[in-house]
Amino acid sequence: MNVKKQARLRRARRTRAKISQLKVNRLCVYRTPRHIYAQIISPSGAEILASASTLDKSLRGTVTGNVAAATKIGAMIAERAKTAGISSVAFDRAGYNYHGRVKALADAAREGGLEF
Repeated sequence: MNVKKQARLRRARRTRAKISQLKVNRLCVYRTPRHIYAQIISPSGAEILASASTLDKSLRGTVTGNVAAATKIGAMIAERAKTAGISSVAFDRAGYNYHGRVKALADAAREGGLEF
């Protein structure tokens, strides 16, 4: 594993340790150059309560690796969280810097009604 990925995973581990102490649902983000994924995971980490990604059929034909796509995923995950009865989560950025697509997803989720 390269140094850059090890550093990201170290940052992610530190964040997840703090979130596990809080015992709250977490909104976890994973990004690749082509896609972005978001999941709401239970406090135990054993269950995925809601998920959204650019691989969904509604977004398949569009450009999926940009800020606009991340904004759509943020709104989609907020909507799916509401239907699952979730209103408050902790934001797990998985060691990624809080800018660009990660920030766009978080802002759209907040606008959609999620609190974090």
